[in-house]
Amino acid sequence: MKLDKNIDILIVGLGLIGGSYAKGFRKKGYKVSAIDVNEQSIKFAIENGIIDKGSSKIDENLISSADLVIFALYPHVFLDWIKTNQHLFKQGAVITDVTGVKSCIVYEIQSVLRKDIEFVSAHPMAGKEVYGVENADDSIFKGANYIVVPTDTNTFNAIEMCKAVGETLGFARISSLPPKAHDEMIGFVSQLTHCIAICLMTCSKSEHLVDYTGDSFRDLTRIARINENMWSELFMLNKEALLSQMETFMSEFNSFYELLKNDDVENMKEKMKQSTARRALFDK
Repeated sequence: MKLDKNIDILIVGLGLIGGSYAKGFRKKGYKVSAIDVNEQSIKFAIENGIIDKGSSKIDENLISSADLVIFALYPHVFLDWIKTNQHLFKQGAVITDVTGVKSCIVYEIQSVLRKDIEFVSAHPMAGKEVYGVENADDSIFKGANYIVVPTDTNTFNAIEMCKAVGETLGFARISSLPPKAHDEMIGFVSQLTHCIAICLMTCSKSEHLVDYTGDSFRDLTRIARINENMWSELFMLNKEALLSQMETFMSEFNSFYELLKNDDVENMKEKMKQSTARRALFDK
C-alpha cells in the first residue's frame, strides 16, 4: 500500500527523526507541516524546504487539516499532548509515532483517544548520534528496519496506512510485533546495547583511551554519545524487560569469563564459531 499523495501530513516534534520523516515525505511530493515548541527549528525547516509550513504553538488549522499525524515526542509529552489537544483532530485521522517503548504508552493513549481517531504505533529502527532538525537525513532509513506495533483494537486499513509510512520512507524491512514482544525485543537489540556502550565508556578512568583505541572500540561505543534525558526515560519505562535482558547478558558474559579463567580454549572457540555464524545473518 502506498500513501495517498493528496493526504496532509503533520509531524509533531521536529527533532532528528521527525525532521528526517518530513524530509523523506517532502522528497516524495507530500504536503508536510510540523509543530515544535522550538521556533528556530520550525524556521530552519521552512527555510530549508523540509516542511511546507509549521508553528511553534498549538495551531488549530494545522491539526484539524491533517489526515495523518506522526508524533516524535518523549513518551510522557506525547501522552500529555493527546490528552490536552485531541479535540482538534480531524474526524477519521490516523495517528502514529516513533516512540522507543510501547506497552507503557500504546494502551493508555488508545484508552483516552476519541473513538473516531485511530492510533497505530510504530518504531523506526534508525538514528544518528546527533540531534535536531538541522541534522535531518532521510537516508538513515535506507536499509533500516521499521516495526509496526498494532493492538487488537486497530483496523486493517489503519495498520496498512502505518506500514505505508515505512514503505514510502524507504525502510528495507517492515515487520509487526505486539507491544509486549516489541518491548522485550527492543530491550535486547537496542537498550541493552546502549547500556553496554555506556559501561564501556565509563569503566575505565584512563584519560588517554582516544590515543590508543582502534576501530573495534570506536564501533562498539558509537552509540555511547547519548541523549541522557530521552534514554533514561526509555530505560525506566521498559525497566523490567531491560533488567531481564541485562541479567541474560551478565550470565553469558560470566560464562565466557569462566571459560577464559579455566583455560577452556575449545569451548571459547565454540562460542566464537556460534557468534560468527549468527553475525553472518546480518550481512545477507
